[in-house]
Amino acid sequence: MWPEDYGSITQVTTAFTIILGVIFPAFSIGWIGSKAMEAIGRNPGASDGIMTSMILIGALAEAIAIYALVVALAIKFVPVPGM
Repeated sequence: MWPEDYGSITQVTTAFTIILGVIFPAFSIGWIGSKAMEAIGRNPGASDGIMTSMILIGALAEAIAIYALVVALAIKFVPVPGM
């Protein structure tokens, strides 16, 4: 049922999971920071609330990268039944 080179398939799948799980959160955190700085530039008086929201949203975006790492490790190290 499983191909002979199952090990190489898990290597590639793990690599793609890590790549996608790092690229998208990195872009989103950069975008969040950019928009927050624009908002602070327009209204410096609201910088406390903007910074608090920016840090919270950045942490939630970073959690996506951690989830991708967990999935990649599961793909890499959890054995397939029947192998």
